Amino acid sequence: MITLEGIVLRERAFGEQDKFIDILTKDRGTLELAVKGARKINGKSSASTQLFAYSRFCIDQKKDRFQLNSVEPIHIFYGLRSSLSAISLASYFADILKYSTAELTDSGNVLRLFLNTLFYLESGNRSEKLLKSIFELRLMTEIGFMPDILVCRRCGCYEPKISYFSLKNGGFYCSECRDPGEHDDSYFTLGLPVLAAVRHIVLADFDRLYNFRLSESSAEVLSAFSERYTLSYLGRNFNTLDFYKNLSSKTVK
Repeated sequence: MITLEGIVLRERAFGEQDKFIDILTKDRGTLELAVKGARKINGKSSASTQLFAYSRFCIDQKKDRFQLNSVEPIHIFYGLRSSLSAISLASYFADILKYSTAELTDSGNVLRLFLNTLFYLESGNRSEKLLKSIFELRLMTEIGFMPDILVCRRCGCYEPKISYFSLKNGGFYCSECRDPGEHDDSYFTLGLPVLAAVRHIVLADFDRLYNFRLSESSAEVLSAFSERYTLSYLGRNFNTLDFYKNLSSKTVK
């Protein structure tokens, strides 16, 4: 029997009373578990195996298949369900994780990032816009796609007032070094406050990761950049992101 702590990223029905769940764990990446009787009204495992439940799972393994033996809840994140916006954003995070961690084994930092982000999202102590950017850019860093944001690729300038981040090669150039022959849509323009925020997100210790502030206009640029960078390097879009953005636009209106 294997005992693992993990958080549920997806659940889907199987038969009349059973279901499969995908959980993100610290040491084994993402696992699919069969959960017997989880859909019974009085099922013992119902709460601990629902979406976004962080639990301690005791698992029986038969070859490459895993079945839940017992489970103990650690934190259920009930508070997310009080906000359609928050639960939609969390669903987008879960979709990214399901896609990007399938082959990941050393996933402790990724699990910590997801849990910490959900705690802030549940409490409402950080704006959703900043949490989205933090999650996207730090996740990309943890899975091997950290943007090169230290110095200008050509001259080594550290703090240009305006920098041009190249989505093509993953680094930035100052105004003097940007190649004028490149199309505008191959660059993302970043002011110094946004560049500093990106540096903080990808380099800071976890204890300080969420401890920064940005003006509303800079937060908008950071959000657009982190999203475009993430989708570009993952090479796909997510329906949950489209739903969240549509919901957010209606809320603003």
